[in-house]
Amino acid sequence: MSYIIGSLPPIKCWIKREFLYNFERGHGELEPAIWVSLKALRGQVFRIESLLPNYGALYDKLPIHAYVWQENYTGNLPIDTLQLWDCMGYRFTIIEKIGLRNLGVKFLGKDKEWHYGTYLFTVDFCADGMDVDTGFTEVAEEHKSFNFIRLENGQFACQPNNRCLWYDQSLISGNVKFPDFKAAQTIFTVDGTRKWTAGDDWFYSIEEKTVDNGVWR
Repeated sequence: MSYIIGSLPPIKCWIKREFLYNFERGHGELEPAIWVSLKALRGQVFRIESLLPNYGALYDKLPIHAYVWQENYTGNLPIDTLQLWDCMGYRFTIIEKIGLRNLGVKFLGKDKEWHYGTYLFTVDFCADGMDVDTGFTEVAEEHKSFNFIRLENGQFACQPNNRCLWYDQSLISGNVKFPDFKAAQTIFTVDGTRKWTAGDDWFYSIEEKTVDNGVWR
């Protein structure tokens, strides 16, 4: 698990050069880059750090809409379409879900349009128990995963599961149903029950507890 910063796959891409000069110049120009790391600060968008091979320099704190993976990109989606939610905290994991490797995916954006691409990796947040959890990373109905996507329009996006639909010629029907599910709202746990207890033996047996005047003993 990472705190604030974590390593990214070395994805080759381009930075829109105006982001390197605080929008004072460089408009319409691209600078080759390789992704190095991801930073997450609660209440802000992800910050991506890149190596700039032409300079031998590292440049960080750039949002996802500063990057494209095609020189002849056609997309110009704004940041709040590419990343629907701000970071949920400071502790996170970056993982490629092998079952989704190279799968096609589309997401429904805030513009109410479908945007198509290919899965890259996922970022997920949690609280680690070392600090007071002041966010919603472990609240069932508020928790979100961030799936990073290489879009057909040349941009990148990161979207939660409930905005994405996936394509697999073998596993997924060509005539899929609309996912009209409800958001999960229940946390399940088994350790808190008082109806049984483990004995002291290494290979313990389960001892049922009894009720004495309505109280489990």
